[in-house]
Amino acid sequence: MNTIDAFPEWLPFLLQTTDPLFPTGAYAHSLGLEQIARAGIVRDEASLLEFLKRQALPALENLELPFLRFAWQAADAGDIGELCRIDREIDAWKLCRGLREASIQLGARRLAALLHVLPHPFASLFEEQRRAGAARGHHLSVYGMQMALGGAPMEAALTSYLYQTLAGACGAALKLIRIGQDGCQRVLRNCLLDAAPAVRASLCVERREAGWFNPLVEIFSMRHEKAFERLFIS
Repeated sequence: MNTIDAFPEWLPFLLQTTDPLFPTGAYAHSLGLEQIARAGIVRDEASLLEFLKRQALPALENLELPFLRFAWQAADAGDIGELCRIDREIDAWKLCRGLREASIQLGARRLAALLHVLPHPFASLFEEQRRAGAARGHHLSVYGMQMALGGAPMEAALTSYLYQTLAGACGAALKLIRIGQDGCQRVLRNCLLDAAPAVRASLCVERREAGWFNPLVEIFSMRHEKAFERLFIS
């Protein structure tokens, strides 16, 4: 078989929409890491790795990746009502206002950019539902919808989101602790060794079982909102 014939048509769109150039504004958010670093919990390469493995990866496996899968499935089936219900459930899981508003902001920016590069009727319908108040437009919902509409397989969508989450934390760490590019790459590579098991495990999480409560991130995200000075929005 010619390798060109086997090239997945969905891959260029996935690369475009997961590249830092795609205008979501994610670089402006640490999603709780700024105050966690300020408290000294994350302070160097070793503690960043421990935080990502003990806090970020379990949250991805048990909450974010399952809900991303539900959103992908709803969009793939063309079920706008189900996607809105999933989005409202995601909203209920965002206990901290800062994290909730960050998720909505990222989702709104991703959706706006998506409507410019992939003006799909389903994406336009979701934007109408968001404006009408039937959904909040959380980043997970929009990401899952985007991947389904772009033809990306579910496993590719889950893996790319996991990578973006871990890479985003490492990018924020560069500005918050003494670590350097090489240290971040070592941490990222070490975490990515657990990517395949985390994605596989997330596929087994049923809707009624999906969830993860992380008081560490919630508490420090709430502190971030009242902080005297902040480098990141959230």
